[in-house]
Amino acid sequence: MKNWKFVMASTILGSSVLLGACGGNTTQQGSSESAEQGSSESEAAQLEGEVSGDGSSTVAPIMEGIVEEYAGAQPNVQVTVGVSGTGGGFEKFIQGETDFSNASRPIKEEEAKSLEDAGIDYTEFLLAYDGLSVVVSKENDWVEDLTVEDLKKLWVEDGTTKKWSDINPEWPDEEVVFYAPGTDSGTFDYFNEVILEEEDLVSAATLSEDDNVLVQGIQADPNAIGFFGYAYYQANQDTLKVVKINGVEPTNETIESGDYSPLSRPLFTYANNTSAAEEEQVYDFLEYTLENAGEMAEAVGYVALPQEEYDKGLADLEALKQ
Repeated sequence: MKNWKFVMASTILGSSVLLGACGGNTTQQGSSESAEQGSSESEAAQLEGEVSGDGSSTVAPIMEGIVEEYAGAQPNVQVTVGVSGTGGGFEKFIQGETDFSNASRPIKEEEAKSLEDAGIDYTEFLLAYDGLSVVVSKENDWVEDLTVEDLKKLWVEDGTTKKWSDINPEWPDEEVVFYAPGTDSGTFDYFNEVILEEEDLVSAATLSEDDNVLVQGIQADPNAIGFFGYAYYQANQDTLKVVKINGVEPTNETIESGDYSPLSRPLFTYANNTSAAEEEQVYDFLEYTLENAGEMAEAVGYVALPQEEYDKGLADLEALKQ
């Protein structure tokens, strides 16, 4: 697999990806070894058809990288991945519009019930770990560390105008400018659960399902603060500053160990069991995803799972064909 770090920014900037039906010619070599290799590759690339997914913008960098790599392995399979947010992705999944749905939180009870009512069986697959990152502009020279209590005081709507000096009287007496993922986002849901504890998000926040909108807004304003997946911070760390939470900075090590608490979380994709079992190209793409998710996760700025988790996912996928 390619080293994807150098194309991280351009990968993240895509709101969706359409790759696959673009097979190219390779230069022919004179040796019998090359001919045999070409024959082997040709035999391996016999699948055709379409695979569709949607869901989390946080998972998108992993999935977009995998889709582009998969296009080289199976050029006659067209894979589309939308980025409607975790909740929006599940809506399409429930309607039977997609073969898989990417999520930055576990499926909700009501979503599972809707899938049951629709007669859709599904399987959950873990892809990677993420550390939801709280960030400010590089021009912000006063915030280095916030507690969970500070975050709640900042982000919960209480009818007041929030100022940095409310958290620390030595900080500027300036209004805080908030940027947050949209309400269809699994990142929003996760922050709501562990920080807001189901209270209302500050009404002054600018919300967007597109994490790049959040990045650009925070970059441009020293009084801004926002949150999104670790990979988006990694891709923009030259112009953003990550804030420690309870004294811990999100890193590969602190996310994997769980020390970056409570903002460490797993990332998922959910597969339609019927599609995986009956559509060979869907099964093949999901298999390719699980085989390569760990390496791709590390390449684009997330944290790979232990290998046994991917092995378990592959076993669960194989069971769908039996």
